[in-house]
Amino acid sequence: PYYVDLNQNLFLQASLHSSDPNLVVFVDTCVASPDPSNFRTLTYELIRSECVKDPTYSSYYSPYSNVARFAFNAFSFVNRYPSVYLQCELVVCRYEDYSSCCYQGCVSRFKRNAGS
Repeated sequence: PYYVDLNQNLFLQASLHSSDPNLVVFVDTCVASPDPSNFRTLTYELIRSECVKDPTYSSYYSPYSNVARFAFNAFSFVNRYPSVYLQCELVVCRYEDYSSCCYQGCVSRFKRNAGS
């Protein structure tokens, strides 16, 4: 466990360990939950499909393409839960493959009417 005060900035880093130097890693989705085995019922989205959902979420520059760095402010789930768990999904792409989802960033997806 990592203990923090409310609204304290949390800085995180995810690293890809590979012998291929031409891979790059991006944070795609990060979801928080008070239950480490359930990230569907009571959740809070920090970032989803590379679209930032929490105003305190920030990504940070990394000099290494195999490292993703980001931060957000610590928060609680209505003071009823002593812990918050984080589950993140990362995407890995070829370096400078601008047609891949890694380089497209946040893309809004519009729902279409299912009627006639």
